Amino acid sequence: MKFIHTADWHLGKLVHGMYMTENQQEVLEQFCEIVAEEKPDAVVIAGDLYDRSVPPTDAVELLDKILFKINVELETPVVAIAGNHDSAERLSFGTSWYKHSHLYLSGKLTTTSFKPVQINGVNFYTVPFAEPGLVRQLLQDDSIYSHQDAMKALIGRMEETLNPNEPNVLVGHAFVLGGQTSDSERILSVGGSGCVGAELFSPFSYTALGHLHSPDAIKHEKVKYSGSLLKYSFSEAKQNKSISIIEMDEKGIFTHRYRSLSPTHDMRELEGHLEELLDPQYYEKQKLNDYLKITLMDEGEIIDPINKLRQVYPNVLHLERKIDITDMKKKQFFNVTQGEKKSELELFEQFYADMTTSEFTVDKKDVMADVIGKVLREEAVK
Repeated sequence: MKFIHTADWHLGKLVHGMYMTENQQEVLEQFCEIVAEEKPDAVVIAGDLYDRSVPPTDAVELLDKILFKINVELETPVVAIAGNHDSAERLSFGTSWYKHSHLYLSGKLTTTSFKPVQINGVNFYTVPFAEPGLVRQLLQDDSIYSHQDAMKALIGRMEETLNPNEPNVLVGHAFVLGGQTSDSERILSVGGSGCVGAELFSPFSYTALGHLHSPDAIKHEKVKYSGSLLKYSFSEAKQNKSISIIEMDEKGIFTHRYRSLSPTHDMRELEGHLEELLDPQYYEKQKLNDYLKITLMDEGEIIDPINKLRQVYPNVLHLERKIDITDMKKKQFFNVTQGEKKSELELFEQFYADMTTSEFTVDKKDVMADVIGKVLREEAVK
């Protein structure tokens, strides 16, 4: 049995004031081409189909178009769940008749969630995202307070009827303890109560997760993230986005490989002096239409750098200066250390470093040492 594992499409995503819909459509068309080529027995989407509970109209239309292409035109079953960005009620609409075309869309957690979707001998257990309070109410279990408690209880209910001699796949949207995060992921709860342990998924042959945006977010033999459809923050700039192709035998043993997705507009970071970045010998080697974060190395005043850069790089989404970052770090360090007991010369040296970017040389140090010494002697005489 072959299935494709994907997640975190975030349709309708807005990044630094720029809607990603055009990029999303392009990559999803690539995704449909892969489905047509691979001919999987199912496509699994592990949550966050939309970026917010009330998505823009073009995002809704795009999802409708892509699901119709996969499910109806390519005749491929789809198993999908709601993530923490989705509206459970919105995604639950129409699910009773979607099943007739093998579109299994699980928006809200219900008592029927403990029964698997069976496709070609594999049991798919779907766990849409739900707050612990909802799970506590559904199961009438007052001991459930964290996501760990909730997931443990839900899997416990599944194990009551789960056949360990058959291949079983859990489709969920969760933050596994130890997973690597990025800036574009919304936290599930304050502190560590939003995490679940990977050991909870031991009854399953494969666990297809969404939420964390890197396919390498966690290193585990059977618990996997597919990663997001696109890069949605500059903290993801060095990630390789892909989908996972899983081929599983009747015993639940599987192979795992990746297929890459390549948008026209990549998300990258550039660093350099303004003159260098605007030099044709430099920028003619660049993909000018990528979404860019640019860090300028220049010191001193620069007039209107963002508009100068956008004449060459039209999709500069974020601009910052190295000198500002350095000064900010120094100020933060100064705030931390200012309460420590230091000599007058040490305090002045710290103040000088905080207020300027120039080096506090030995000559400057000697001058200030003489000045401070003179002042202290005059104070002692008084």
